[in-house]
Amino acid sequence: MAEKAERLRFAEWGGGVSPFAVGSKKLGMWLFIVSDSLTFSGLLVGYSYVRIANERWPMPFEFWPTIVLATLMTFCLLSSSLTMALAVRASSLGDRPRVVRFILLTMLGGILFVLLHAKEWAGLIAEGVRLWENPWGVPLFGASFFTLTGLHMLHVISGVIYLGVIALGVSRGRFTHEDVEISGLYWHFVDLVWMFIFPLVYLLSVKMP
Repeated sequence: MAEKAERLRFAEWGGGVSPFAVGSKKLGMWLFIVSDSLTFSGLLVGYSYVRIANERWPMPFEFWPTIVLATLMTFCLLSSSLTMALAVRASSLGDRPRVVRFILLTMLGGILFVLLHAKEWAGLIAEGVRLWENPWGVPLFGASFFTLTGLHMLHVISGVIYLGVIALGVSRGRFTHEDVEISGLYWHFVDLVWMFIFPLVYLLSVKMP
């Protein structure tokens, strides 16, 4: 009876030497995503609090060009998520050339996002918006905006570099399907974070006529 129970216990485990039946690299990425989600959640909650608590919170974004630009940035990220998903699918089929092509397209989407974001930042800085001051007399606006969007942009830049390494490794046959899948997890996470930033920071700050 005890022997049968022991066999049943091992049959239910099924993870072998990998905890949770997931490879160590994928598990590490999931743990990173969970910890990073907490960081962004804290920033988004903090941004929401200071915004609601301040009656003079500025609404500086014009529909044109700011919201249109931010919408275009969103389109670039969403498109890159699609090409990343196609790269993972091509990887599962063992089609390395297509994996590299789709990853390069994903990187292109990320680079366009960063360039458009940099253009938007340059416009705000030219208007006098800084970390510690701005024309509307609400210093927390610049501090929270640049911290939140800057941290996200840093993740996008890191992701583009990361995907470049993965594309190079795949082209040389050094990386497996799991590596491509893990890089896809990171990229989709970065895109998902933007889906919270875009409406909260941009759409709710449109200047009313």
